[in-house]
Amino acid sequence: MIARHRFRALGTDVELLVDGEPGDRFAAVEAELERLEALLSRFRPGSELSRLNEAGELDAGPDLLAVTRLALAARERSGGRFDPTVHDALVAAGYDRSFELVPEDGAGGAAGPCRCGGRVEVRGRRVVLGPGVRLDLGGIAKGYAVDRAAAILAAAGPCLVNAGGDLAVRGGAWPVELEGTGLVLELASGAIATSGRDRRRWRRGGDERHHLIDPATGRPAETDLLRATVVAPTAVEAEVLAKVAFLGGAVGVPHVLVRADGSVVHGGGLERP
Repeated sequence: MIARHRFRALGTDVELLVDGEPGDRFAAVEAELERLEALLSRFRPGSELSRLNEAGELDAGPDLLAVTRLALAARERSGGRFDPTVHDALVAAGYDRSFELVPEDGAGGAAGPCRCGGRVEVRGRRVVLGPGVRLDLGGIAKGYAVDRAAAILAAAGPCLVNAGGDLAVRGGAWPVELEGTGLVLELASGAIATSGRDRRRWRRGGDERHHLIDPATGRPAETDLLRATVVAPTAVEAEVLAKVAFLGGAVGVPHVLVRADGSVVHGGGLERP
């Protein structure tokens, strides 16, 4: 018997499914996602991340420290395609508040460019930002939270955690349909994440903007891709590789790319249906 639970967290709709008796684990997952969002959201003035961005350095708690380390490691191995220092570029593009509060068509000229690739150092527990550097941990923090949620829920049985289309699975066999591709994957473990410019988008001064910043330009990425979906062992890794794939990087894992003209490209071992 599949038990289901839906709620709002991480700026999106979250769905939990478990093949078993969840007990109090649905409530535990809700509490954990709220706790992590309160620590890692750049939209909450009192969050630990906001305090780091304001002060420039901070003795970080274990979660902020862990996610910062993961983000810096991802920047290194992706050659800078994934970069947590895109905060100011996102703000310049108009993504300066929680997405549901971003005006659909606001005033403003061309976005950026804003410098990315700034210095970030971790010295023991202390995170130190270079001059003018601020962090956005949105995607990778979401993956971190989804992985944590799946770990909590897996104690009740085979489970799936779906946070706005980014999901993690532990055990069982879960069919997952990839939107607009005609492809259904059966996932027994691991995670799927999608980066795309078709949902979190808005206009400024008549120009269309989206939230996927190309660190090489400091502006919303210009590409013929609509979205990139990848399958990876963890939601953290899937979040990173989806962004890398969207920016044209090689990912070496199963992936699906949807172009603006509707054509679909499969790679990394996935075949056309």
